[in-house]
Amino acid sequence: DDFISGVRDDYAEARRIHEQRSSPTRRVSLEEARAGRMRLWADGQTMVPPRPSFLGVQTLAEYPIGELVERIDWSPFFATWELSGRYPDILTDKAVGAAARDLFDDAQAMLRRVEEEGLLRADGVVGFWRAGSTEDDDIVVWEDEGRTSDLAHIRTLRQQMARRDDRPNLALADFTAPVDSGVADYIGGFAVTAGHGLAEATARFEAAHDDYSAILLTALADRLAEAFAERLHEQVRRELWGYAADERLDNKSLIAETYQGIRPAPGYPACPDHTEKTTLFRLLGAESRAGIELTESMAMTPAASVSGYYFWHPQARYYGLGRIGRDQLEDYARRKGWTVTEAERWLSPNLAE
Repeated sequence: DDFISGVRDDYAEARRIHEQRSSPTRRVSLEEARAGRMRLWADGQTMVPPRPSFLGVQTLAEYPIGELVERIDWSPFFATWELSGRYPDILTDKAVGAAARDLFDDAQAMLRRVEEEGLLRADGVVGFWRAGSTEDDDIVVWEDEGRTSDLAHIRTLRQQMARRDDRPNLALADFTAPVDSGVADYIGGFAVTAGHGLAEATARFEAAHDDYSAILLTALADRLAEAFAERLHEQVRRELWGYAADERLDNKSLIAETYQGIRPAPGYPACPDHTEKTTLFRLLGAESRAGIELTESMAMTPAASVSGYYFWHPQARYYGLGRIGRDQLEDYARRKGWTVTEAERWLSPNLAE
């Protein structure tokens, strides 16, 4: 009897929590959410944004693979092969250590082939622009310091969950100074790939009935692309934008993202609209400069590619958008020049019930 009573109590509590989470009262209106934005440039809090070392776009052609190898995060690589554990501890794990060591040795051998035979090529593009945020959560990107010509409007979405404390309802626009603040701020963007040559190399392996090498190279190309994004972000912080010129972090600290600034990407939790990649790619000239294209579903090709924005502010952080209300859906459709049906299609995972 006690056991049954306990189970009933547990399920009653589970129902209560679920009802709270799914209840419309747990979300606020878009107007209220915007009133609760993060205000980083309020009176007395103004920081002077650092100016990047250049404005516009630079191409990174045939980036040295050797510089990327030392920035590889190996833990996801082992997870790809269904070996559970964190690198380097996984190499001495009692259960999977032997298999992990064999796989790691094979990966090192393949990376040597990548460099010696040129199996993969890494290309990228990086850009910085004068920018400012608007009241309706856009980030305006200008062509010049004088803000005389708009290049693009980056559309961002705002959290609408109700707060019991003083935490803000975030949008990525909050991390860029408002247009009317008088603060000269900037935004960065990037697109990198380590996938050029992958299709040809894997085809040769498969033709030789060496599927293992084909799969191994594909997994390594993904890791190298992520390492390229990590290495470039490090260069941005220390040199290209220079807002953390004195930063000295080892690879473990870089993987743990203990540095200043963030690089969120369209399609991820803070900015789930994949179509914003089209704006980013147009600003960067990613297709012509780095050979990275977008499919109709907004996937990047080559697949071993990474893209995103750069925000410099020390209080910029990663977060999840969560569910949004009908009011924000309709507002976003208007800003994007979409029908509401189009907005529903692209944002369906984030729509409130």
